[in-house]
Amino acid sequence: MDFKQKKKKMEKTISVLQENFAEVRAGRANPAILNKIKVDYYGTPTPINQVAGISVPEARLIVIQPWDASLLKEIEKEIIKAEIGINPNNDGKVIRLAFPELTEERRKELVKEIKKTAEDAKVSIRSVRREGIDEAKKLQKDNQMTEDELKSAEDQIQKITDAKVAEVDKILAEKEKEIMSV
Repeated sequence: MDFKQKKKKMEKTISVLQENFAEVRAGRANPAILNKIKVDYYGTPTPINQVAGISVPEARLIVIQPWDASLLKEIEKEIIKAEIGINPNNDGKVIRLAFPELTEERRKELVKEIKKTAEDAKVSIRSVRREGIDEAKKLQKDNQMTEDELKSAEDQIQKITDAKVAEVDKILAEKEKEIMSV
């Protein structure tokens, strides 16, 4: 039985969770919020970070400076269309995204959202566990594995699952702390 493959699937889930958490706006400017926004660059949808310099000069400000000035309007339009909750400020040379201070109510909403995302990740990890155990039971049923080997495989899969669920909890706690203490 290949435990490495199951572990890899669980780690992929955690990686996706971390990407999703990076995009959550926690009152502090984080360029990851722009990751999914693409602009039309000579007929090709291109990520903003490939057509402009992105910097964070202050804690709550992102500055986007396109290498081609003709893209300013296009970038501004795509940011508005993406509905990230911030209005771009275009001065003709750069686009500024000013992050407002989060209210207590909005912080609590964000925490609810990230908890749901973390729970979805745990469900996904448990699904991989179920797959692995079903696979092991099938091998045992086909007489390719003894009863003791089945028990050992189930224990091994459970240990990997517990470790990954604990990792999700740790990532969640860190993000929750970040959101509530900004």
